[in-house]
Amino acid sequence: MDDSDEVDDTDDLGGLDEADETGQTGAPDEADDSGGPDETGGPDETDDSDYADGTEGLTYAETGVDIAASEAATAALVGAVGEFEGDYAGLVEVGDRYLALATDGVGTKLLVAEALDDYSTVGIDCLAMNVNDLVAAGVTPVAFVDYLAVETPDDATAEAVGEGLSTGADRAGVELVGGETAVMPEVVRGLDLAGACVGLATETELFDGTAREGDVLVGLPSSGIHSNGLTLAREAVTRNFDYTDPFPYDDDRTVGEVLLEPTRIYRDVLGPLHAAETHAAAHVTGGGWTNLSRMGAFRYVVDDPFAPQPVFAFVQEEGDVDDEEMHRTFNMGTGFVAALPEADAGAVVGALDDARVVGRVEAGDAVAVRDLEL
Repeated sequence: MDDSDEVDDTDDLGGLDEADETGQTGAPDEADDSGGPDETGGPDETDDSDYADGTEGLTYAETGVDIAASEAATAALVGAVGEFEGDYAGLVEVGDRYLALATDGVGTKLLVAEALDDYSTVGIDCLAMNVNDLVAAGVTPVAFVDYLAVETPDDATAEAVGEGLSTGADRAGVELVGGETAVMPEVVRGLDLAGACVGLATETELFDGTAREGDVLVGLPSSGIHSNGLTLAREAVTRNFDYTDPFPYDDDRTVGEVLLEPTRIYRDVLGPLHAAETHAAAHVTGGGWTNLSRMGAFRYVVDDPFAPQPVFAFVQEEGDVDDEEMHRTFNMGTGFVAALPEADAGAVVGALDDARVVGRVEAGDAVAVRDLEL
């Protein structure tokens, strides 16, 4: 029960995490945008490069999201409560199986939804950011609860959020088993949405989390910007555009609609990955391509990534963001990567409609995306 008389603890919708970009399951988690912890490098805190139009190129830190500071704060929290077992998800051994839990939020993507008064898809993002973290650990997601914190309750907004949560749950194959709606006008401006997902796995289903030298990297495309990096993206695109303006690469959609494209849910990869000798996987979220380093200290050579969707070129151009910063912040077209033996790659790729080998694992300690060293 809540200890504040400002909280309406009705069990329906829910979500809190105005923390644009942090989480603390397992390892430091740069979230905006939610999701995936970034244990290696974040954006440089300053970028002094000047451009022809006199503007400075944006970095994530300059828009208010300092990943290094976020990681330090998360490390302090984890140090206070003790280390967790697991990385993308916290694990608890229960008999012959493991119970896994992940928690995450939608982040500042909610500000785009607020600007357009369209909350119909943010519930999908909330499910996706949690479910995908479980999938990256080899865990089958089972149930989900949400937490919605609002400044002022509004039936239409709550209904739209709920419809998105229901759609996301259907896509993820999980049960919505409860939630919380909190009314906190002195704490929240607008609304915030987060949730938690529980899953189950046997010991053999869990990925051990460490790639092997000689593994190949099997990737799957993203659906767009997903739910991380939105603070940088919003700052970039609103320099010259409104969210209601036509998207320059597709006149049938607005800038805001493209940014709100819901995060892809990767639940369908579990069967093929469990059938293979999958060693590790990465949900490419906060921290962009540096998430691959969470699979161990190796050199990850990504020489055939999926083509970035036009939204990334748009953000990069409007914000004068350099290539390294883009790849350290966004998924750049590839949303999920698994490391597994080359002998198993054909079967996995054949079982998934849009998967392909995007790279390989070598000795070293870096992420190389084509000719870019991260």
